Amino acid sequence: MLIGNVGQEPDVRYYEADQAVAQIRLATTERGYTLQNGTQVPDRTEWHNVVFYRGLAKVVEHYVHKGDKLYVEGRLRYRAYDDQRGQRRYVTEIVVDNMELLTAKPAATNAETQPVQPAADQGQNQGGALPF
Repeated sequence: MLIGNVGQEPDVRYYEADQAVAQIRLATTERGYTLQNGTQVPDRTEWHNVVFYRGLAKVVEHYVHKGDKLYVEGRLRYRAYDDQRGQRRYVTEIVVDNMELLTAKPAATNAETQPVQPAADQGQNQGGALPF
């Protein structure tokens, strides 16, 4: 479980049959403090590679932006690859199972608050469920 800030716009890619994968960098910061003897310990920021698949990737594509605060739950995945120079590189990623957007969105304009549905779609999706 992590709470952090998104460091860049999501990188979203689509593969076979409309399946998506999104990647972001998430920054978590441990606040600095002062020890009893007066020694100051500075803030410490860690960067995490975070990966979303399928439906969560599509949600990230539409709603997550640089600077947003996210809560993510997931599992660690370790992988290795060879870079362009043939050197072995190791990557630790968090594969997300659950996510919550913690950044409050700005108030919508009047035009955005009025639901508009085509005549053929009226009456469908009335349960408040999101279309993804």
